[in-house]
Amino acid sequence: MRASVQKWLLDPGQPSMRYRTLTELLGRPESDPQVRKARRQIPLVGWVPKILAARDPAGWWVHSESLYVPKYLSTNWRMIMLSDLGMTRDHPQVRASAELWMARFPLTGGGVGGNSKGTGHHCLVGNMARSLIRLGYGEDRRVIRSLEWLVETADPKGGWSCYGRGRNLDSWEGLSAFAAYPRSRWSSEMEAAVGRAAEFYLSRGLHRQGGRYAPWYRFHYPVHYYYDVLVGLDLLTSLGYGQDRRLRFALSLLRKKRRSDGLWNLDAVHPDVTGPTARWFRAHPSQQPVPVALEAVGAPSRMITLSALNVLSRVEN
Repeated sequence: MRASVQKWLLDPGQPSMRYRTLTELLGRPESDPQVRKARRQIPLVGWVPKILAARDPAGWWVHSESLYVPKYLSTNWRMIMLSDLGMTRDHPQVRASAELWMARFPLTGGGVGGNSKGTGHHCLVGNMARSLIRLGYGEDRRVIRSLEWLVETADPKGGWSCYGRGRNLDSWEGLSAFAAYPRSRWSSEMEAAVGRAAEFYLSRGLHRQGGRYAPWYRFHYPVHYYYDVLVGLDLLTSLGYGQDRRLRFALSLLRKKRRSDGLWNLDAVHPDVTGPTARWFRAHPSQQPVPVALEAVGAPSRMITLSALNVLSRVEN
């Protein structure tokens, strides 16, 4: 990592990125004074206080009736972003909203990520489990039960689908929950389910399923529930597959996208979709998501650059 890139990521004006750079790229422990200072600043400076400012005192964003729509302004999506930005339940507002989030999306059997009837949905369960683990709920029985449900409902050949039966690359959320969960806590069943899911992604080089789908080659943030090659790389390398030769195409794409100054751009903001998904949104305008961006499209992105450097660090070290 070039000194200029490191300095840019460590800018005190974005303590979320400073905290994550210190802990993820530089390996500083939570007890490090700089880490502790950056973490204290996260709710006070940069992106997070703007998100918290839009929160209702009762714990929700936009309105209380639905915590899921409108995408991507409502509670579900805001909580995902806060978990990405280094917030935890140690913050009273985040803790209250997390408890509301879990209470409103109960999964039959005791987990989280269910619809109004308690039926689980792979994308919602995966997103909630991953985010709640990052928020400090990794030992909560509701989160553990969600991980167990993901194991129980995975495709027998490995992987998940948010769109019915089977498995597909777009349904990365289930795998992401285990990437966030400490390996030391995995059961043998979790180990096997993750191994099968990883093989599904690796066997397709992280990008081959049907015809070429352009949004997969454009790096995004917020990710929410859309997939791209960087999402796949971040998952597979964090799970320990950084030396697998089947990552070569994806790693080549990542390196080609690096700017001459060592940074990566934000390529697009969701919904950056084509084909049937775009046609569906046109036919259902009330379901059209509202794009939310922390950074400018086509400009250097701290979120993308940090993810890219994390990937390369795991591969090269």
